[in-house]
Amino acid sequence: MKPEYKIIASLVDQSTRVLDVGCDDGTLMELLKKNQYVDIRGIDISKEKVQICISKGLTVIEGNAEFDLKQFPNNSFDYVILGRTLQAFINPEIVIKELLRVGRKAIVTIPNFGHWRVRLNLLTKGTMPVTKTLPNAWYNTPNLHMCTIKDFFNFSKAMNFKIFKSLGLNNKDVSNINSDNLFFKNLFSELGIFLIEN
Repeated sequence: MKPEYKIIASLVDQSTRVLDVGCDDGTLMELLKKNQYVDIRGIDISKEKVQICISKGLTVIEGNAEFDLKQFPNNSFDYVILGRTLQAFINPEIVIKELLRVGRKAIVTIPNFGHWRVRLNLLTKGTMPVTKTLPNAWYNTPNLHMCTIKDFFNFSKAMNFKIFKSLGLNNKDVSNINSDNLFFKNLFSELGIFLIEN
């Protein structure tokens, strides 16, 4: 289980409607269903992952969030979750707009390209880093847009959405991020977790 799953679960109110975008094998969906008693649905681009979810009794459809979130009406869900994939979309701004149209709130997690290990690797080795949160080499990575926690804060201003809560995850240590500590959290957090709304 990814370390951020329990943190995401803590951000979701019980007995709410949730959509997990890029639901992978359904592990987060199962956790939310069991612990938060949510009415949860999933969407994933991988036919294999969808089949795994369905075999677990989860309600999941195959689709690409960049194009297929249009099928959901406005405010269909209380929360929409997008884990570690915003940077892999061609148009992240369209995806964010769709998340906040379909859901009242969205939880977005991003691997932090501003982490000190990533910076040091680039500086000393001159190569794109491979880390726990960025496990692929440059030639087979799904990441199209390198994004830092600071970039996401700037993105929220440009896109005019509110960051209701922001957390940094480093190993298993979780801490709040705000404008006063943004420089340090951008340097020391491997993953950013954001609860956002319009």
